[in-house]
Amino acid sequence: MAERPKGFKRTVSAAVVVVLALVIMAAFVWRDDIASNALDPKEPFQTYRPPTAPDYTRRAAWALLPAHPEVWTTADPAADVFFVGPTSYDGGPHWNSPIDDVQADKFFRRVVAPNYAGPFVRVGRLFAPRYRQASLYTLLTLREDARDARRFAYADVAAAFRQYLAADNKGRPFIIVGVEQGGTLASRLIADEVIRDPSVRARLAAAYLIETVVSADAPPLTPCAGPRQAGCLAAWASAFEHDVERVQALKDRSLIWDANGELEHISGRTPLCFNPLLGAVSNAPAPAKLNLGAANATGLEWGARPAFLTRQVSARCEDGILRVSRPKPKMLKSAGSWADKRKVPGYNLFYGDLEADAKRRVAALTSSPSFVRPAPPITEVRAVKVSRVHRIDR
Repeated sequence: MAERPKGFKRTVSAAVVVVLALVIMAAFVWRDDIASNALDPKEPFQTYRPPTAPDYTRRAAWALLPAHPEVWTTADPAADVFFVGPTSYDGGPHWNSPIDDVQADKFFRRVVAPNYAGPFVRVGRLFAPRYRQASLYTLLTLREDARDARRFAYADVAAAFRQYLAADNKGRPFIIVGVEQGGTLASRLIADEVIRDPSVRARLAAAYLIETVVSADAPPLTPCAGPRQAGCLAAWASAFEHDVERVQALKDRSLIWDANGELEHISGRTPLCFNPLLGAVSNAPAPAKLNLGAANATGLEWGARPAFLTRQVSARCEDGILRVSRPKPKMLKSAGSWADKRKVPGYNLFYGDLEADAKRRVAALTSSPSFVRPAPPITEVRAVKVSRVHRIDR
């Protein structure tokens, strides 16, 4: 058999190299589509059987709960904080996660709680329900199935909030905090459960919808116009300066609630933009010198206050997006797997700013002459001796 000419071998080798290069390039270009497709439940939501509903009368249904939620003392913080966490479940078998998913709970405790609930530990008692959250996959697509899963998750959050009000609030001032998907759910919660009840509305010190798109022309609550205003809404979604991909993703994938409780595309409407460095919805630029403290609290013991890095970022609102300068410390950069990098980052650039802002708004509410203070709790029970009652005939 005749030997192949050397030129032919070189041609074949070059072709193999080109094919491999094209495959690698295609994998890089479509890496998000490939990875997200692996998280697709591959089942229509209409035929999907969701996990068992949580029972919010039981402690197991809460990720964060005071030791004695129905009783408070003067040693407790002045307010309560109802915290709706972001997506911590990647997806795959479920559209909506079971509340006892081990990996999702681990991400919540390691990353979410210390970085995003942590700023409010010194502001109020924390109530964070476990709920059948829509998976990370539902945030990467606009399919109707994904919207159904996100609408489904809202029912759990609403049930948890009603249980909190009925059993544990006892007339105390409170704050609502929602992060990403949790922020979207909290937005509807405000409209459905807070605004419609004047007695509940009067106790709301503030609502923080972190990394959450809310339409500026129809917010569920009056936006915060100043740092000492009570009962207002602080909502924002951020992007680093010159991060065109992130800005485009916020425009392309953001869903908001319409008047009928349905999720619709934001469709060119301008998002509400609260600047945590200014404590207000404002287009004014905020220099880094105003930054009270960025922090990376990932992995810290619950309740531990992380070390603050001050003056790390500047921030300004532009077209409804909070444009933030890139921090220099390595600890303030995203890390982890492909999925982890598409969840909330393992740091909070405005940790100190949110803590101080929330304290101011609680103080503003509770110092108002119109605020009705809750009756002090009964913490001690004593036996009372009852004397015999004699009837007196007239």
